[in-house]
Formats: sequence, C-alpha cells, structure tokens
Amino acid sequence: MPYELSEIKKIRKNLGLTQTQLSKRANVSQSLIAKIESGKIDPTFTKTKKIFETLNDLGKKEEIKAEEIMNRKIVSVSSSSDIKQSIDKMKKFNISQMPVIDDHKSVGLISESTLLDALMSKKSKNVDDIMEESPPTVSKKASIQIISNLLRHYPMVLVSDSGKLIGLITKADLLGKLYRV
Repeated sequence: MPYELSEIKKIRKNLGLTQTQLSKRANVSQSLIAKIESGKIDPTFTKTKKIFETLNDLGKKEEIKAEEIMNRKIVSVSSSSDIKQSIDKMKKFNISQMPVIDDHKSVGLISESTLLDALMSKKSKNVDDIMEESPPTVSKKASIQIISNLLRHYPMVLVSDSGKLIGLITKADLLGKLYRV
C-alpha cells in the first residue's frame, strides 16, 4: 500500500504507536521519525521503505480476520430437501438465507426470495430446482476488506479451513462486529 511521508504520523497514531515504538520496530532512530513527522527532513529511500513496510505489516496484524467474525453454526439444507423443510428450518433458526450443502461442499444458496418465488409459481417442490449459485468461500484468515467486498455482491460468505467448511458470515454478522469495535 503506497503511503506519503505526511501520513506517517496519522498511521502511527491510528495503530496506537509512539515514535519510539515505531522506530524500534522499523529499526530506525526515534529522532528520524520525529524529523519526518515535523517535515524537517527528507529521509533516504531505504529508511522510508523500512518505516512504510513496518506500518504496513502492523496494519495487517491489526486487521480483523474471517475467523473472528464468522458464525460457527452453519444451518443448511441439502439439495434433495423439499421447500417445506427449508421454510421450517429458516423459521426455526430465524434466518433469511442458508447454504445448500451436499457431501460437506456448498452447492447453492436458498433464500426467502427464492422460496417465495417458488411458492408463487408453484413450479417446484425441491431445493435443487430453485437454489441460487453457491456463495463464495474464503479462508479463515481472509481480511475484513475481502469479506466486505464479497458481501456487497452476495448475501453470505462461507469460511473454510483446509477445505472444510467451518463457518459463515452474513451482512448482519459483519455489521455486528464493526458496530462493537
């Protein structure tokens, strides 16, 4: 991530670091940090690179990961389920969508909207006839930025660890986490 010299102080403070802490982590002098932040010096490329790499690494460590937001209880249906079972399950767990999972793999998504459309058209009785495309799956280490971008286009994101589904994240989960922060 490219930074400007004038941003060092702001980024450092956002990370909760003193000039001394940043200087120790970047392996530069505290007086250099102070001079850069006050605009009294134009540091060498090597020193600037050390400082920015340190700030970038610290920012990544502070970032919220998928495993911190995810809902560990995955309520799902199989593709062979009928619509009534899906509706009953969604009502029981008070949810508006759920993944369709066969053999521990996501094969689709069922939502209140797809169920309503199916009931209104009276065309189908099975989930596999009406399910939408499968939601995206991310690693448990995926950043909140990635999750946020995916949730702009999908109603949920599934979380996996070594290919095994371990949780899911909805917009409500993300909002809840961000609101508490």
